[in-house]
Amino acid sequence: MGRLFGTDGVRGVAGSELTAGLAMSLAAAATDVLAGTGAFARAQDARRRPVAVVGRDPRASGEFLEAAVVAGLAASGVDVLRLGVIPTPAVAYLTAALDADFGVMLSASHNPAPDNGIKIFARGGVKLPDAVEEQIEARLAEASEQALEQAAASPDPGRLAGPSGVPEGGFGRVRDAAGEGQRYLDYLLSTVTGPEHAETGPPTHLPSPLQGLRVVVDCAHGAASMFAPGLLRRAGAEVIEIGTAPDGLNINEGLGSTHLDTLSAAVVAHGADAGIAHDGDADRCLAVDATGQVIDGDQILAVLALALHESGRLAGDTVVATVMSNLGFRQAMRQAGISVVETPVGDRNLIAAMLDGKFVLGGEQSGHIILLDHATTGDGLLTALQLLAQMARQGTPLADLAAVMTRYPQELINIKGVDKSLVASSGALREAVAAAEAELGDSGRVLVRPSGTEPAVRVMVEAVDPSQAVRLADQLAATVRGLG
Repeated sequence: MGRLFGTDGVRGVAGSELTAGLAMSLAAAATDVLAGTGAFARAQDARRRPVAVVGRDPRASGEFLEAAVVAGLAASGVDVLRLGVIPTPAVAYLTAALDADFGVMLSASHNPAPDNGIKIFARGGVKLPDAVEEQIEARLAEASEQALEQAAASPDPGRLAGPSGVPEGGFGRVRDAAGEGQRYLDYLLSTVTGPEHAETGPPTHLPSPLQGLRVVVDCAHGAASMFAPGLLRRAGAEVIEIGTAPDGLNINEGLGSTHLDTLSAAVVAHGADAGIAHDGDADRCLAVDATGQVIDGDQILAVLALALHESGRLAGDTVVATVMSNLGFRQAMRQAGISVVETPVGDRNLIAAMLDGKFVLGGEQSGHIILLDHATTGDGLLTALQLLAQMARQGTPLADLAAVMTRYPQELINIKGVDKSLVASSGALREAVAAAEAELGDSGRVLVRPSGTEPAVRVMVEAVDPSQAVRLADQLAATVRGLG
């Protein structure tokens, strides 16, 4: 069995790569590791069954995959709180808030509707370290071998691979807990109003944190649809919503954080102060200013870093970013006296570096922003609240806030249909990258890497001259395509 877990859980085409049988078996394997006798096990009361929370985004395949995960958990003796359609960061938050042993989210984030994925959070709502994912995969492989042996002894082709027998504490019970989403929204609101006003908002004699702002929010027909517009309204904004009619098949289709043209046009058409874009599971946030110009994750990160720095709340005067962060971001941070710690792409890498250095802020150009004072993972709704609150607090247009950094031109090309493993071993590619880097010198960067979430290789070239970035990226992409 090849490695199942990528940079953000187990992901694949629903029904073929990610099947009900795999989802059920993965849930059982995760139970053995996270609620058994391993390093992540809780000191168990023998009379208490483990508890897991399960959420999903609105894509159609989430319905049968949720059923399979819940079946695998309950058959393994886990009590399940079924959260329904809900953002990924809400699952992380509620795993901790409800004192669950672990959480499971079914989503393929920004991927199209045919894809789906399984993300697992450990106790406290934190993402799993590589070592724990490897334990789960090993347990899954072991269970698969046992199932094959049993099938050989007594074939039953209709049987799904999964747990068998009655668990020691009895089968788990399943309870619908969709109402717990309100607990998550109350908590988010408290980060800008204070915890004493979480449920009701600020008293009438105090201004709302987003008062006076007109905002367009694009929910990508995803999990944010039933959460983000209401949250922004409770915080005091006038809200125009788009992408809030999920039908199970239209998630991320021409909308959301990977398709910003519609949001830009809507912001200009409505005379809005800003636009907010989420992805399918709402762990990302990108923005658009009043003129329709895109404000990417680097710019959002820069705005939040300066705000925390100026208030003395930026731990170590350090922000964590990935290798994809723009050169202009690094220059802006250096000018402000803020250090930058660089990690590989993926919010799990950001979080690991943040925890290791006790830093509170990190993020990616793609819009994953982690505010560890408030959340254990990237949270698009939280990011939107904090960014818009800075606009309202300072009385400054978003374009002026984002102007703290100059965004260098970047050319990004995704190449599909090549063997990603050849990227590290190809001498021809190494020579092509070295030649591009020599040409750019100190005025740009080159990055070629396999995607952790898609069957693709990503080529990025950054340069002061946009035409040079395009030319070099095209040359490198041609070299990658030649790898076969």
